[in-house]
Amino acid sequence: MADAAPDTIDINGVGVSPYDWEAALRFLEAAARGGGQTVVEFLNANNSNIATANVDYRSALGNAVVLADGIGVDIGAFVLHRRSFPGNLNGTDLVPAFLTYVEKPLRVALIGARPEVLKEACAAFSAHAPWHEFIAVSDGYFDKAQSADVLEQLEKVDPDFVLVALGSPAQELWIDRNIKPQHGRLVMGVGALFDFMANAVPRAPLWMRRMRCEWVYRLAKEPSRLWRRYLLGNPMFIYHVLRYKFATRPDHAGPAAPDQP
Repeated sequence: MADAAPDTIDINGVGVSPYDWEAALRFLEAAARGGGQTVVEFLNANNSNIATANVDYRSALGNAVVLADGIGVDIGAFVLHRRSFPGNLNGTDLVPAFLTYVEKPLRVALIGARPEVLKEACAAFSAHAPWHEFIAVSDGYFDKAQSADVLEQLEKVDPDFVLVALGSPAQELWIDRNIKPQHGRLVMGVGALFDFMANAVPRAPLWMRRMRCEWVYRLAKEPSRLWRRYLLGNPMFIYHVLRYKFATRPDHAGPAAPDQP
């Protein structure tokens, strides 16, 4: 496994590596070329809310190198630590940039999304960085409790880089429970990346992405699916940040332990 950043920023109990773009790209290349295995995941406000409520999910993130995704975790870092993340390392931008950054060919395995989206995403990746080899291992519609066939195929491919697009928290939990060193050197959960690459879901205009407000565009495009995530989830994230801040103050003793029988 490649070395993580020397320190992490604690966001509601999840350590996030404060890489800038250049350092992140170097780290990912070293991971894809090195021995062992490195798992990379992303933390945004929604994932943080899931981690607060789901101990298994929080544990899965704890076993990975976690990168900062979106303005929410930046706000969290400022409120909790008076710090900010030097880069918005969302997977939708980071993965294509990484594939362009790496000049030596990689073997890249894709798992997830609908069958037609997976096919289109594989073609789009090949057009974007044709010196790499892209292999569609499986769509996302397999029984996650019966993953042996997918894992066997993945081991045969022997990839340098594995992209898993099953959505959160499914992809992080599946990676943590199933992916072993023989399945790939660098493994990453990438959410809706395949949909974006296949143009099945449009991305926000560049100016909105630069302002880190892509969530507003996504909400406008898919209100029935995303309203809970953003309109309820974003305030809930701030609530969790404030609660975590005061619960972890050095002078906060926390609740008294129950009396022993």
